[in-house]
Amino acid sequence: MRILLVEDDIAEAQATMDAVREAAPAAQAHWAKDGEEALEFLFCSGRYAGRDVRERPALVLLDFKMPKIDGIEVLRRLQHSPAKGIPVVVLASSPEERNVLGSYHLGAAALIVKPVGGAALRETLKTLV
Repeated sequence: MRILLVEDDIAEAQATMDAVREAAPAAQAHWAKDGEEALEFLFCSGRYAGRDVRERPALVLLDFKMPKIDGIEVLRRLQHSPAKGIPVVVLASSPEERNVLGSYHLGAAALIVKPVGGAALRETLKTLV
């Protein structure tokens, strides 16, 4: 299983990657530091131009608020691309209604409000993966 984590906060990315490794030890996880890098990874362009397009992630964990290109824009671009069928789980800091509705409208499979503690994050990801 390939998982793409899109998260701009280093501490949250590390905690999420650790939780993914614990939840799915055999998973191959890749970390993109912002939406721009995530789109390059998914579309095999830019710094990922040599990546095999057939090695698509089975799941994208997408932070909502990021610099350069935010989560909503990543969802918009995925909606009209060959990567459209990849399940995307949005990781949001708060359950604001517009986040939830906007994410689902743009094809997100789920929206998870980021848990406060590391144990809660690991349990959430175990359930998800």
